[in-house]
Amino acid sequence: MEKMWKAVGLYMRYVSINVRCVMQYKTSFVLTVVGQFLVSFTVFLGIFFMFQRFPQVEGFTYSEVLLCFSVMLLEFSLAEMFARGFDAFSGMVRKGEFDRILVRPRNEILQVLGSKFELTRIGRMAQAVVMFVYGIAESEVRWSFSKVLTVLFMLIGGTAVFTGLFMIYAALCFFTLDGLEFMNVFTDGAREYGKYPIGIYGKKMLLFTTFIIPYALVQYYPLLYVLGRRTERIFMFLPLLACWFLLPAGILWKFGVRHYKSSGS
Repeated sequence: MEKMWKAVGLYMRYVSINVRCVMQYKTSFVLTVVGQFLVSFTVFLGIFFMFQRFPQVEGFTYSEVLLCFSVMLLEFSLAEMFARGFDAFSGMVRKGEFDRILVRPRNEILQVLGSKFELTRIGRMAQAVVMFVYGIAESEVRWSFSKVLTVLFMLIGGTAVFTGLFMIYAALCFFTLDGLEFMNVFTDGAREYGKYPIGIYGKKMLLFTTFIIPYALVQYYPLLYVLGRRTERIFMFLPLLACWFLLPAGILWKFGVRHYKSSGS
């Protein structure tokens, strides 16, 4: 337990350093945050205009889709904010900077996480919060403590899933020395098609996102519980089950570290 708190304290120092660096250029920070907000706003407009023509999508209303997309966007933004070091890891390997990390007496995962903290993602998070509040106001969801807890579990599980994907992306860099763009299908792509409940894409997609990459565990199934379409309490805890995805991601990372060879930069 003491080691864990020391690790948390060290990570918070990394975060503090990153935040102070970003705030040296306040105008740039503000403009970037506004840009992040507007990028997400264009996606919102796409949903808005579609529902001007169609009242429902596979039985889901406009406000219900907004609840779904806002939670997914918030999960992705949190993962990008805290796990950005994995997303930018290819440059670290290519430049030989990972050699320096390996000789330090600290866990390499903690150091990579602390190498990059993307505070500007609060622009996307603000957009997600606005959509979520609007979705709550317009939906007919009868909120209870269990449903609020479900949303919290969705955020925890979703952040864990996207962090695991960023970790897999980083682990592959040990063998390729550069990032593989196809991984964006599972990260940025998930943010895009995750704006609608995953169940609308068919049974095969639902099976894939349940047992392979567990998006459905942090989006579709708990959403059904929040909307009152399913009443089983197990749906409330499924997002926490999705945290298992960090296990294979961590195993692949450790495998990559053992087989790491310096780029010689």
